[in-house]
Order: sequence, then C-alpha cells, then structure tokens
Amino acid sequence: MSRFDLVIFDCDGVLVDSERLVVRVEAQICAERGWPLTEDDIIREFVGLSDAAMRSRLSELVGEPLDDAWHDEYTARSRDALERELGAVPGVAHAIDAIEAAGLATCVASSGSHDKMALTLGTTGLYDRFAGRIHSATDPEVVAGKPAPDLFLHAASHMGVAPERCAVVEDSPFGLTAALTAGMAPFGFAGSVIPADRLAIDGVTVFESMDELPGLVLA
Repeated sequence: MSRFDLVIFDCDGVLVDSERLVVRVEAQICAERGWPLTEDDIIREFVGLSDAAMRSRLSELVGEPLDDAWHDEYTARSRDALERELGAVPGVAHAIDAIEAAGLATCVASSGSHDKMALTLGTTGLYDRFAGRIHSATDPEVVAGKPAPDLFLHAASHMGVAPERCAVVEDSPFGLTAALTAGMAPFGFAGSVIPADRLAIDGVTVFESMDELPGLVLA
C-alpha cells in the first residue's frame, strides 16, 4: 500500500513540455528589448513562478516597470509557440494511468492561469483527465504563489486529503520548496529545463523519466 492518497502534478514542465518553449520566447523578447538576460538566467529566476511574480521579478532585474505592451507581446508569442509546438511530457500519460489504477487520486496545481492550462492541457489531450481537479495560483483561495505552500494546501483541501498523504511532482526549486513547506512529499522531475543538481534539495526525491514515477509514489 502506498503512503500517499493523492499525487499533485504541476503542469508546465511536468505534464506538458512547455517550459522550453516559453523560456525561448522570453529570451527572445529580452534580447529584442536590450535586456541582458540569457535562457539560463530566465530558467533560474522565473521557472515555477506565476506570471505576476515573474513580471515583478523581471521588472526588478531590468530596472524599469514593464508596460502593457510587454505583457501583450509575451502572452501572444507564448501562446503561438504553445499552439504550434507543444507536446505532453513523454511517458506522463502512462504514469498517470498506473498511479490511478493503484487507487491514488490525482490533481493539477500550477502557477499558470486556468486559461493557460485549458490551452496546454487541452492541446496535449490531458485536460479531460483532470477536469474538476485543476487548481491555479490565480484561484482566490491562494494568497501567495510558490514558493509559498498556499497552492498545494488549497489543492489538498479541495481533494479532501491531509497534506502528509500528498505527493507533489514538480520541476522547479520554487515548487519543491512549496511542497516541503506544505508538509508534503516532493518529487523533482529533472526531465524539463532545470537539471537534477538544482532540484536536489534536502527531502526531495529527484527522478529523470516519467517511467520512474509510479514506482516512486507507489512504494
């Protein structure tokens, strides 16, 4: 019997392979505006944050407020890249099947908005699998986004599961820290844009392929 009743999945970089696409778009826009931020800088500073938190941090780094034109351009170009190129993370559908077949519940908890997840999960055929169990940092119950624990605690409460019976699958240090603070068991997926060594936080189980995940959470 597993020590978990619920597996909470982050969306970007865990269910859908979107981080690479969005990081590329952000780096291109920064270069066009003369802001000296590389893809590595963007991965380190922004992956795992909500759009609002990312916008605030970017403004700090470049030393100027971000106008609405920046937000509109970022949103439009990111959406275009996702619509044209997005795929599911390899092996994730099989991993979800195995976890649910063993009797564990699943849900999504993401820094992204519901509109964004409707696009990304819908494009990859995963939306219907989680319909009614999709939680966002933009939900009114979530006071603070990752690395605060609010989002994961909100998801667990909605699912009726105690935090200590939850596993969280994340691909960023911000998300893993949120899971630890929530009293949940964090599993760091190193198959996205952040390497395994940066996910190796005390208390985190790091893995590199979704084929490994069912064995880890069902052990």
